Amino acid sequence: MPRDISLYIHLPFCRSKCPYCSFVSYDHRETDIPRYLSALKRELARRADGENVRSIYFGGGTPSLVSAEYLADLMSVIRELFAVDEAAEITAEANPGTIEGEYLRAIRESGVNRLSLGVQSLNDRELALLGRIHTAAEAREAVRQAREAGFDNLSIDLMYGLPGQSLSDWQHSLEEAITMRPEHLSLYALTLEEETPMGKAVSEGCLNELDQDAAADQYELAEDLLAVGGYDHYEISNWAMGGRECRHNLTYWRNLAYLGVGVAAHSCLNGHRLANTASLDKYMVDSSGESAAGPELDEEISPELELVETAILGLRLSEGIDSDEIHHRFVIDILVYYQQQIEEMTRAGLLEQTGRRVKLTRRGRLLSNEVFWRFLPE
Repeated sequence: MPRDISLYIHLPFCRSKCPYCSFVSYDHRETDIPRYLSALKRELARRADGENVRSIYFGGGTPSLVSAEYLADLMSVIRELFAVDEAAEITAEANPGTIEGEYLRAIRESGVNRLSLGVQSLNDRELALLGRIHTAAEAREAVRQAREAGFDNLSIDLMYGLPGQSLSDWQHSLEEAITMRPEHLSLYALTLEEETPMGKAVSEGCLNELDQDAAADQYELAEDLLAVGGYDHYEISNWAMGGRECRHNLTYWRNLAYLGVGVAAHSCLNGHRLANTASLDKYMVDSSGESAAGPELDEEISPELELVETAILGLRLSEGIDSDEIHHRFVIDILVYYQQQIEEMTRAGLLEQTGRRVKLTRRGRLLSNEVFWRFLPE
């Protein structure tokens, strides 16, 4: 019987690399897009096994740099190789400043039914700090054009915890985003890897250190404002109107099977974690040459590790983890298996238990890493 999976397609091209970004992406390489897409199609053909696809996610990079015609071609290839559910959620990430109405209408007609806009801020000073190529006005226009193009499932990304960002600054961006009534909002605290330009600027004293206390205040403000605005807080960093949770990302948080295709893409299939090369040139050569590239990483996931990951990922969800569901999947009573950790974190006010379900408290969401590491094997 064909297995159910979610499908991730990595499109790593950017006009310019944001100074905070540590994702695998490449700027000034747009001329390689046709060759890269040929490699993608070869990998898709090699790895497809007649699976049922519940969701498709075009991530990046900046997927909206790929033409509507190329995206439509990819969709055709995917439908030929996989059994795509009629009601599949099909998401494309897009950046304001790289899209216009005709493009959005075309990708909507090709089957993309969910748009994730990388707005990040509605404050021009903050956008400049983040190295974004769009303005707040262009972000507003992108939302308007998405609606006109027929997108009725729209997600907006915003960032908080920025150097110099006041609580009032954050409130203004957030309140304006709420008035746009996107079906989904993803809110991410700025985190910096040392090798990124912004990370180096902080370590060299050229940019203020990130203020974790200010970020916590901003997060709690978001929880309050979005609750009043009618959004359900369904995952640590994600809010949605009823029924508009991101089904693709729920695959990750429920630790279910997914196939990742493209440079640096990860997969979780048949008890194995797989990862492709992060080298764009190597991916294109290997995927289109005589020896097709296979995953560079192939790690077997032990039953113990799968249980740990399922528990930790499940705790990211506001619904928490259902011990009966865990028992059905692993034949283990998680309330007994993790009794010490659950009791300790409950006394600390970071976890709460209702019946046979365990979830993070409001304070626990702020200190989630303090909870998660306690579930790791010693």
